Amino acid sequence: MRPIWKGTISFGLVSIPITLYPATRQEDLRFHFLRKGDLSPINNKRVAEADGKEVPWENIVRGYRYEKGKFVVLSDDDFSRVDIEATQTVDIQEFVEVEEINPMFFSKPYYMEPGKGGDKAYALLREVLGGTKKVGIAKVVIKTREHLAAVKAQGEALVLELMHFSEEIIDSGELHVPGATKMGKKETDMAKQLVESMSGKWEPEKYKDDYKEALMEVIEEKVAAGGKDVAKPKKTKGVKATNVIDLLSVLQQSIAKHGSHRATKTAKPKAKRKAA
Repeated sequence: MRPIWKGTISFGLVSIPITLYPATRQEDLRFHFLRKGDLSPINNKRVAEADGKEVPWENIVRGYRYEKGKFVVLSDDDFSRVDIEATQTVDIQEFVEVEEINPMFFSKPYYMEPGKGGDKAYALLREVLGGTKKVGIAKVVIKTREHLAAVKAQGEALVLELMHFSEEIIDSGELHVPGATKMGKKETDMAKQLVESMSGKWEPEKYKDDYKEALMEVIEEKVAAGGKDVAKPKKTKGVKATNVIDLLSVLQQSIAKHGSHRATKTAKPKAKRKAA
């Protein structure tokens, strides 16, 4: 893994040198735009809107639009003037119960590795966070942008998970969703029964990216065929939305399907009767 940032975790008077590493990877398939006639790659060019001329990197600056058609240019010196100390510190401001935080606030996790001389303090913070079920809420600047973040204990590692600021969360009140609805006891009981019959242990390894795997099969077939088209795969039929009128019958059918499967897995052999 390649480190993306080096600095310190700071809480109270305690400072821990750390290195930040990505904790996830995005494995999207990469495609190139090509000219249809000869498959020549298409290059993206940076052109000025005013005259359509290409602009070299050395003539490109960063600007903020404060009014329509009006920009103020920011230099590297301007960015470096903004709280340079914060760019080197994960500054924990308070500790809160992790259960109090809406999961929607969490965005992207990074592993934190202790630097030289930081092992003991790193382990101490990890054990305290794990034991108290709390996370440290911090501010950190990465790549010229300030982030809200949570410091979490994850197994033997500390994780820095970037978070959304409250103003970035869109209020669900803008959606047209049903309010409190009185449901019939029979539908409610059957829905709970269905959830129970479909419940299991969380095993993330069993969930695969079916679309990516199917697309790779098509790509491999075309490579083997010299780039020629191959037979179209059969499309799987999607599940139709449940009609409200049919909700009860759909619940009954679902319970019958999943309940019988669960019963097969959990059924115990009957005890033999003793001879009289």
